[in-house]
Amino acid sequence: MSDAAPGLAPDSLEARLLGGLDEEQRAVATTLHGPVCVLAGAGTGKTRAITHRIAYGVHSGVYSPQRLLAVTFTARAAAEMRSRLRDLGAGGVQARTFHAAALRQLQYFWPQAVGGALPGLLEQKAQAIAESARRLRLTVDRAAIRDLASEIEWAKVSMLTPSTYLEGAAGRGEPGGLQPPTVARLFEAYEDVKVDRNLIDFEDVLLITVGILQEDPKVAATVREQYRHFVVDEYQDVSPLQQRLLELWLGGREELCVVGDASQTIYSFTGATSAHLLEFGKRHPEAAIIRLVRDYRSSPQVVRLANELLASRRPAGPAADARWAQPLTLVAQRPNGPEPEFAECTDDEAEAAAVARRISELVAAGTEPKDVAVLFRTNGQSEAFEQALSSAGIGYQLRGGERFFNRREVRDGLLQLRGAARAAADDGVPVGQRVRDVLSSLGYSEQAPTGGGATRERWESLAALVHLADELSEARGEGFGLSEFVAELQERSAAQHAPAVQGVTLASLHSAKGLEWDAVFLVGLSEGLMPISFADSPVTVDEERRLLYVGITRAREFLHLSWSLSRTPGGRAHRRPSRFLDGLRPGGAVASHSGGATRKGRRELKGPTTCRVCGAILSTGAERKVGRCSNCPPSYEEATFEALRSWRLEQAREADVPAFVIFTDATLTAIAEAKPSSLAELSQVAGVGKAKLERYGDAVLELLRDA
Repeated sequence: MSDAAPGLAPDSLEARLLGGLDEEQRAVATTLHGPVCVLAGAGTGKTRAITHRIAYGVHSGVYSPQRLLAVTFTARAAAEMRSRLRDLGAGGVQARTFHAAALRQLQYFWPQAVGGALPGLLEQKAQAIAESARRLRLTVDRAAIRDLASEIEWAKVSMLTPSTYLEGAAGRGEPGGLQPPTVARLFEAYEDVKVDRNLIDFEDVLLITVGILQEDPKVAATVREQYRHFVVDEYQDVSPLQQRLLELWLGGREELCVVGDASQTIYSFTGATSAHLLEFGKRHPEAAIIRLVRDYRSSPQVVRLANELLASRRPAGPAADARWAQPLTLVAQRPNGPEPEFAECTDDEAEAAAVARRISELVAAGTEPKDVAVLFRTNGQSEAFEQALSSAGIGYQLRGGERFFNRREVRDGLLQLRGAARAAADDGVPVGQRVRDVLSSLGYSEQAPTGGGATRERWESLAALVHLADELSEARGEGFGLSEFVAELQERSAAQHAPAVQGVTLASLHSAKGLEWDAVFLVGLSEGLMPISFADSPVTVDEERRLLYVGITRAREFLHLSWSLSRTPGGRAHRRPSRFLDGLRPGGAVASHSGGATRKGRRELKGPTTCRVCGAILSTGAERKVGRCSNCPPSYEEATFEALRSWRLEQAREADVPAFVIFTDATLTAIAEAKPSSLAELSQVAGVGKAKLERYGDAVLELLRDA
């Protein structure tokens, strides 16, 4: 970025707050009145632009810090924004998540708007859902409970109730293995359990706040008097419920700045939608639309691959095309780096070993382990890489594992630092040195331990605190003492805003959003994992493409993409590279994802599967299984299908598993319509694999003969 803007006096407010911004970022920072929509690509400095906008507005007297609310989507992002604003001298600005802001308002207004004490907050839904299932005499396991919790959260942020769930959830499948009417009943039972226990969940916090603001004009007027200006980060992730709350906060005013990138919409399964971002100009015709496309994070080689991934997307039907936004084309600002590496491995174990070797080479060449990440589609993929890194003697941290501020050595360190801040006055010793002196009693030293294991992990935690003290002392300057550092740590602890720890990061692609590393390894890029197997519609496949885009744009310089042909050593090499890599990897070979291998190693392209009744293209996995679109009537006999369902229920009860584990409804439908008379014919039905054929084949054929 430029160090100074032309025409600005060196010591002026403008020079201090605008001098390091590029032309587009400066346009964001100086457009102080809304509505403003900032379309910001990955790595384009959006957080820098909006924090400088807020600080410039505060210092120039346009904004009162107490009357501006900045909203983002994670406690960590909110804490990061508050930290940056303090660095810019605008520490009085409120930066919160939607839930935190709504909860604060609810706690304040509940006594006058509702009366009595605010109900307790249900932080985990699992026990309440399990109780709801028992009331309905349903058998659910842990995995089903997690799926049902996610489904209820989705329904509530989509502003659905138990009575409207069926209509709104059409086409969402069977969460937890339960059919939609059963899910609706469980949803209602869950609400009853909360009432019985006098509890509300996080979605209720938003719903009740919306209800109070809609129904109580005095409360609404008080909130609107308090907050005159709003900034919303990651606006592509807003749910319908959050958008409704935002509209009520505004009350028809337009002092709003939103920031987002539709190409980073990866949370649609939670109810997030980029429609609010994409339609902002229609709702606010006078809005200033500013595009940030200069990528300061990644090398030109990484940026080119990211751009090509989005550009290679092809039309996928009216519904999907309407939801696919024209992506921003990023323009790299960094010097050239190495070309992205692509690696095909024989199996998962070989892939993990190859990645560990490559990381060892990078570390030996001078890359810090904390600047390296291994990103995967599902958390279940991490184990092989944990083992490979351990065998290679490389430390790692599993994102989503034990939280940094919950570690014993960090809690002990914070306790001792708090005591030292109370006991000693500021004697001019730099904060970093004071922190080193205090933490030395817990095992910190300037030199890292030579070994690994728990001793090394403990040292890395303490070293992260020391590094953070140095970093903040430099940013905050004079007046930043040990007491201020302890206060910063306490706030970060509450928000789980952890400092960087030495060690390679292992993380899912979803949890990597908002982070960046010098070197990124994207692993497991095979069909079934990327895109994930249950992405069975053009819309969900598009979301998987955006998820890979997020992964690519986490890399500053080095990018390594890999996949394996088999799950286990010696296993059948039935996997194929992700379709998203077609045309991107060296050689430009285009692989099919349905055809067999040809003699040249290429794969033949097959046309789309069509309905055997009307000829329409089949767009979902369930339709392709039965070979018929949902608009055409089934051809099976009802008695046969019901007999199959009854048999499946008995098998599920005996095995104590959800019914869909035996066979899904789509597979049962396909069996009933195909009426196979032999094991060979049954094996041709989609969803009947070798294991299920051996276990259930004879029983299914006997049932069909009897029917």
